[in-house]
Amino acid sequence: MAGHGRAARAAARRTAGLGLAVVLLLPACTSRTAPVDPTAEAVRRTLDARADAVLRHDRAAWLDVLDPRAGALREAQGTEFDNFADVPFGSWEYTVRGVRHQGGRAVADAELRYRVDGYDTAPVVASRIVELAERDGRWYVTADRPGSGAPQQLWQQGDVEAVRGSRSLVLGVGQDPKRLRELAAATDLAVPAVTDAWPQEWAGRVVVLVPPSLEDMGRLLGAPAAGFRGIAAVTTGRSGGGPDAPADRVVVNPEAYGLLGEHGQDVVLTHETVHVATRAHTSAATPMWLSEGFADWVAYRGSGRSAEEIAPELRDAVRAGDLPSALPDDQAFSFGGDAGALARAYEGGWLACELIAERWGEERLTGVYRSVGAAEHRDGAVEHALARELGVTVEDFTAQWRDHLRERLG
Repeated sequence: MAGHGRAARAAARRTAGLGLAVVLLLPACTSRTAPVDPTAEAVRRTLDARADAVLRHDRAAWLDVLDPRAGALREAQGTEFDNFADVPFGSWEYTVRGVRHQGGRAVADAELRYRVDGYDTAPVVASRIVELAERDGRWYVTADRPGSGAPQQLWQQGDVEAVRGSRSLVLGVGQDPKRLRELAAATDLAVPAVTDAWPQEWAGRVVVLVPPSLEDMGRLLGAPAAGFRGIAAVTTGRSGGGPDAPADRVVVNPEAYGLLGEHGQDVVLTHETVHVATRAHTSAATPMWLSEGFADWVAYRGSGRSAEEIAPELRDAVRAGDLPSALPDDQAFSFGGDAGALARAYEGGWLACELIAERWGEERLTGVYRSVGAAEHRDGAVEHALARELGVTVEDFTAQWRDHLRERLG
């Protein structure tokens, strides 16, 4: 479900509590050359060696940068290296934002950036706190953990198995290989279905993550797992796209997804693939009813399913005389609340997009989506898009949508 899956990352940085000297690695504000801090440079070299070991698939070099006195750390890091051995990394690098150090101890505030070869046009970005110690003139890693509020990586949950499809890469931990192959096959079918409905250029490739459990899903997303109970999948990514936007990931809930039939699973994967494809044209100006409704419209497009089958919760509400007075607001799409209200929000968004596609045409629907996403602010974005693409006001469109609900569900 939604773009949904945008996991919040806290900006606060964890301090070491050591009264450490602080070295901020910022651009110089004057023509005077900033002094080079030898400890910060040594830390950077250590992390560069760690990154190089990943790209060369060199387990010994990966362990060589670890504190030789930290036996438990070396064992855990050796396991982690083995866990991601099947992931085809195209890049892996650390950006050091700052180093705090005192004597023979240091803490680096860093960002890990990595790309999966052949799938990511931009890196995944993960905040890391790396602790180091000096031994005989050399700096070694003594701890490497997520930054405050940052999520886990899949390989920190166990041995990752990779299954390549023609348009997909499925990475799973603790899963039946048959299930991963089925996910890859279903995603391979979703990609061309999305491309047919969304004519804008996009990567045409999807990376799917399958954690061991619902709790692990929450750890991947950096959010409480309870909020995703009953949600079959989410998509991570930053609205607006662009060359610096982190890569998208579709994260599957292994518990809820497994309860769906084949049709339901296909709908979920197509819906999430839409979010990947439309990321560059989705912004803070895009209301949830449009982003989620459009994803459902593409997912159900050509399915032959009736409106009553696709929107049972809203059908029951309309027939009970509870016709919504306005398009669903963003709050209605919140996870963890009333499941019926959430379903009605999705169904209402789908019917709004279906209305546009049927009455004005599919090209106008994608035009509305692009026009709204191009706006810098929410205020006026939908009004402008509806006037430009459909020649109606929000009030007119809402009235037509309510009539559409009566016709399709009453």
